[in-house]
Amino acid sequence: MLRIEQAGPVATLIMDNPGMRNAITQDMWQQFEDLLAQLDADDTVKVVVVRGAGSHFSAGADIASVQKILHDPATGQSDGGDITVAESAIARFRKPTIAAIDGYCVGGGWQIAGACDIRLASERAVYGITPAKIGIVYPLSGIKRLVQLAGPATAKYLLISGDFVNAQEALRLGLATKVIALDSFWNDVEAFALHLSARSQFSAQGHKALINAMSAGAGDASVDGLSAYWQGQMAVSEDAAIGVAAFLAKETPHFTWLRPHED
Repeated sequence: MLRIEQAGPVATLIMDNPGMRNAITQDMWQQFEDLLAQLDADDTVKVVVVRGAGSHFSAGADIASVQKILHDPATGQSDGGDITVAESAIARFRKPTIAAIDGYCVGGGWQIAGACDIRLASERAVYGITPAKIGIVYPLSGIKRLVQLAGPATAKYLLISGDFVNAQEALRLGLATKVIALDSFWNDVEAFALHLSARSQFSAQGHKALINAMSAGAGDASVDGLSAYWQGQMAVSEDAAIGVAAFLAKETPHFTWLRPHED
């Protein structure tokens, strides 16, 4: 199952199937979109941490039903199905997301981590993208994201070999943002999530939207239009005035913006 825990402005989305190293069943894949919609609508949530229950992030899609999970009824092909729907829901989620990666992060589990904005890995994290071990082609959405994050040479190495890499190698390859000592890992994840929640959510969400558009290859006209949209939002946001006043007074700002203003 997937479940949500919330502590103040930070919600944690937990993949809870520890008996199978948090392998993600079809029912679990299908829960992502609805749960993320709930978190999007909840203005008390400013940051979302994605993690596995216990000592592993996720061993990936439940292999026993992987063909069913990958099947897309709209196309009749096994080109992503429920996995791509879940991955896309995370990637387009407007609030900051952190993947907290401890233990195994494999296959479809990497697609979940890769769709998050920031990936914090414990020193014992193990990454693997393993379609070559079971004779399938990885979902196109996952291949595109892997190439965006790590580049084509690394994507070829990981997809063709199916080899596991440790946390430090994952950091070098661009799969992790930071590697953290195991004894402080969960405390550091919590502290960083709270740190992000105290920043201007207007700034965080605007920059996330613009960077996502650029990395997806949006044309200049599209990016310019999106930038103009966020500049327009800044004109009706109080966060800039709050931030400047706090800076001049040498105080901690308490930002108030929660979501885009729609006419």
